[in-house]
Amino acid sequence: MKNIKLIIPALLVLFSACSEATRNTANSKSDSTAQATTSGKTDSLEAKIKINGNVAPGDPLLLRFVVYNNSDTAKSFCIWHTPFEPLMSSYLSITDEKGEEAQYKGAMAKRVMPPPASSYSKVNAGDSLVANADLLKAYDLKKGSSYKVIYTGGNMSGLVSKDTVTFIYTELH
Repeated sequence: MKNIKLIIPALLVLFSACSEATRNTANSKSDSTAQATTSGKTDSLEAKIKINGNVAPGDPLLLRFVVYNNSDTAKSFCIWHTPFEPLMSSYLSITDEKGEEAQYKGAMAKRVMPPPASSYSKVNAGDSLVANADLLKAYDLKKGSSYKVIYTGGNMSGLVSKDTVTFIYTELH
């Protein structure tokens, strides 16, 4: 019974400390976001995606993935869940006009955490990096269908993408 009387206050102190740390982190993030917005520069990397849905028979359907560093210092990101590595996971949400998810048919890698240093790529201040991925090798896409693509690999790579790209997969004759 004495142990319970000691454990309960200790838990209350512990949870209140965690709550305070969470509030401070949230406040500092919003402060840094406000500073980045007013200066016109961001403190994180930004990814942009583009797809040309018109391809000749047998040609790849390329996703163009560009990572921009608009900050004043060099930044790094993990290449896992990006086109900067071979297709090893599903890092895109591709849905058709009916809202149905396109089936991912590529490889699914098991990863050792945390990522090793070799899995990071550096982008110099004011610079960008470009990678391409053939969507036909990894996703089951139907000709003549309209698709919406959203990059969802940001939790692993650390990249932010606000893009939603739409395209119609057609073959040119």
